Amino acid sequence: MPAELRSHSHGQTLVLTISNPDLRNALDPAIYAAGTEALNVAERSPEVRSVVVTGADGMFSAGGNLQRLQANRAHAMAVQEESIAALHNWIETIRAYPKPVIAAVEGTAAGAGFALALACDLIVASRSARFAMSYSRVGLSPDGGASWSLAHALPRAFAAELLMCGDAVPAERLHALGLLNRLAEPGGALAAALELAQTLNERAPNALASIKELLDEAPQHTLHAHLDLERQHFVRNLHDANAGEGIAAFLEKRAPQYR
Repeated sequence: MPAELRSHSHGQTLVLTISNPDLRNALDPAIYAAGTEALNVAERSPEVRSVVVTGADGMFSAGGNLQRLQANRAHAMAVQEESIAALHNWIETIRAYPKPVIAAVEGTAAGAGFALALACDLIVASRSARFAMSYSRVGLSPDGGASWSLAHALPRAFAAELLMCGDAVPAERLHALGLLNRLAEPGGALAAALELAQTLNERAPNALASIKELLDEAPQHTLHAHLDLERQHFVRNLHDANAGEGIAAFLEKRAPQYR
């Protein structure tokens, strides 16, 4: 069966499902391109408030297709460079996407599959899920922003262990370190992610977009520069209609209706 990225709507949440059943949901350039296109379309749709990325058949993604990588060794380096550029375009699209993106992980998230989950804003995983940066096991270094994400999220020693040893790590350990947001019972990651998405769908979209931008910008700013950016976002959001609705709803003890 061909690899594909399936999509469907669950209320105001777009669900993107990686499906490559013959190769444990391995990723390929067609999936990268489909993921980027889906987010570009959804960004323009006011009906979409959040996105959940998951894998079919109880498996998130085994990462890269080693058979394809082996075949690419016979081609010019530009072939693999183009493939990685497509993956990185998807990763950057997720990070820059102004709406929340949640990874729902069952089974294994390995290599680029793990990197994809890390690119999302939030990760919900089954308690039985396992995560592996297995590049070093096949003589490779990471891609998909894996080293960047881990270096920013974890102590260097543990990030080095994940990337250098390549051993699978249980979800429970990563949750204890703050890398995962929620744990679900086996088979329940998607339902838990959709529940979390619904909570976010009830927040003001412009405020969530500001929060996402502020979080991404914070590591490269001095405190002074970041305070200035916070001020700009706060004032702009205060004068948005959603703030008027949110404050009024709070004072009137009712649920807000954001747009």
